[in-house]
Amino acid sequence: MSNKVAIIASNGGLFDAYKVFNIATAAAASDKEVAIFFTFEGLNLIHKQGMNALPMPAGTEHFAEGFAKANVPAIPQLVEMAQELGVKFIACQMTMDVMGLTVEDFVDGIEVGGAVTFLEFAKDAAPSLTF
Repeated sequence: MSNKVAIIASNGGLFDAYKVFNIATAAAASDKEVAIFFTFEGLNLIHKQGMNALPMPAGTEHFAEGFAKANVPAIPQLVEMAQELGVKFIACQMTMDVMGLTVEDFVDGIEVGGAVTFLEFAKDAAPSLTF
């Protein structure tokens, strides 16, 4: 059984962020080696400004109160927790180029790479997840 968990974050909403970072931090806390490949809208999850304004799906605004009542950490705190647990963040170089983004637009400590970089990590990961 693999000790690696590979996650692709290609969507940039608030619910997507919670899914990605919940699985990533749980796996890392369970001594798994975790890498997240952020591509397209998923780059918002680690974007310095974008992570603070992730959209919620229409009609789900009531969840904001639920998150607060349940003391669920905000996305910037989850990003920090994931990094403290050793989760590897890989930002898609191609998407960054298309969107005119640079490494300075993102949280510190990310790696920039292409699909091949992620696939090299994911080739023996189980599970591999996409959000």
